[in-house]
Amino acid sequence: MVAKRSDMTPVMDLTLERGTGPVRARRPTYVDLLPPCNHACPAGENIQAWLAFAQAGKYRQAWETLVHDNPLPGVHGRVCYHPCEDGCNRKDLDESVSIHAVERFLGDLALAEGWSYPRGAAPSGRRVLVVGAGPSGLSAAYHLTRLGHTVEIHEAGPVPGGMMHFGIPAYRLPRADLMREIGHIEAMGVRIVLDHKVDDILAEQQEGGFDAVFIAIGAHIGKHIEIPARDAGRVLDAVAMLRDVATGEAPKLGRRVVIYGGGNTAMDAARTAKRLGADEALIVYRRDRAHMPAHEIEADEVLAEGIKIKWLTTIKEIVGPDLTVEMMEIDAKGRPQPTGKFETLQADSIVLALGQETESAFLRRLPGIEFGPDGTVKVGPNMMTGHPGIFAGGDMVPSERTVTVAVGHGKRAARHIDAWLHKEAYEAPAKAPIVSFDMLVLPVFSDADAAHQPELPADRRERGFEEVVAGLTEAAARREAQRCLSCGNCFECDNCYAACPEDAIIKLGPGLRYRYDYDKCTGCAVCFEQCPCHAIEMIPEPAS
Repeated sequence: MVAKRSDMTPVMDLTLERGTGPVRARRPTYVDLLPPCNHACPAGENIQAWLAFAQAGKYRQAWETLVHDNPLPGVHGRVCYHPCEDGCNRKDLDESVSIHAVERFLGDLALAEGWSYPRGAAPSGRRVLVVGAGPSGLSAAYHLTRLGHTVEIHEAGPVPGGMMHFGIPAYRLPRADLMREIGHIEAMGVRIVLDHKVDDILAEQQEGGFDAVFIAIGAHIGKHIEIPARDAGRVLDAVAMLRDVATGEAPKLGRRVVIYGGGNTAMDAARTAKRLGADEALIVYRRDRAHMPAHEIEADEVLAEGIKIKWLTTIKEIVGPDLTVEMMEIDAKGRPQPTGKFETLQADSIVLALGQETESAFLRRLPGIEFGPDGTVKVGPNMMTGHPGIFAGGDMVPSERTVTVAVGHGKRAARHIDAWLHKEAYEAPAKAPIVSFDMLVLPVFSDADAAHQPELPADRRERGFEEVVAGLTEAAARREAQRCLSCGNCFECDNCYAACPEDAIIKLGPGLRYRYDYDKCTGCAVCFEQCPCHAIEMIPEPAS
């Protein structure tokens, strides 16, 4: 008879007889299951593994484990929306482990100490062209280089980084920190050619002698909608505005600024407007907070800086500085519907933050490539387009548009490109079952409060683009790493060793865990019941 502690992992029903005497019906075995943080990470990081090194103070090993999957930990520790923490089982005990803060600590420490990326495979003699030096392109170049290939990035802009440089404001991602991590990738041998826009992929490939191409040009064009306007004031596109600020050409917005949209870009545009001198920055969005595309943390930070959000409101007409807006209501399907109630707002500038599109028209001349209705490029499970040897990823393919998702695309594409170059097919290893909170055996209470990163006071944020969130100290980062529950994987706590009444568990030494002496084990399941992280399963006794 089998019961379940979760929908994922079957275990033996412990209401059956405990000890089985000389005839054992079941035996314990050590297992490695999948922590929910690892499962939730779009970059595919082995979070639990690098947290284990960090909690032991082995920071370089932690960083090397981290960058096996993600070459930009300092960046991600600042800008990732950390879905890993949403999945963290610790949130059901007290508060999620602040994974992003420890990741940032490791990334910053690596730069301060001058650590180099671990060496990769021997040179393969193959050359790969990457188009676009944004997060996906940089990630692909890094992983392809570690796989032994020679990589060259062709970037249309004057600096590498893509939307990390031109779309994320400096108060979230200081440019010096970004450029230093990109410099790490260049130091591996990746060549980045700037101010080089690619218009003809096949010609570029042939001229450079490249064996494969990965395209990751991002989505840098702001979407527009038709709004009736007469003698309209200054109307700007949010993406263009953020880019101008990043290049030192900040526009003059005036005293009152309205930002139209409800995504992350709208939130960044509003916070930037305040830093550019606006007395009033108002976000207008046609849905309510529950249906906004922006992450909750973005809206929280906007409100903390004194910016107001006018929910359930849409712009109908612009006449000079006056905006006619209509109140909306959400229907049963979550869609905004007009109410016929109008209001007039005033603004010196209107910033449209309605999403982005990719400039993929130059790819339409390539045979076999298909496009979605929004201009995104269709790729297969191997990240390859319909044209052999041409791969694509990041914001230009259908997916969630975040830095972490883009970095994950780059890693996945690199593995498929490597396999394709070897005339093989890459298959990701099967994943173990996920460990849920109810599968753990934890203390009744915990005194390990979460560490919180210091923040710049709200009254100082309007004075410039100084970084708002600071990093953790070494002591705080290590303590935070120690809050990890090691879900589903043995961390050698000795609970099983101490609890076994038959002395059937043998310690193998630090880092080597344990093994069972099945000649002594009676299958009583005490070790299973005492394991706090569910790294032991009770399985049926093999047939003799």
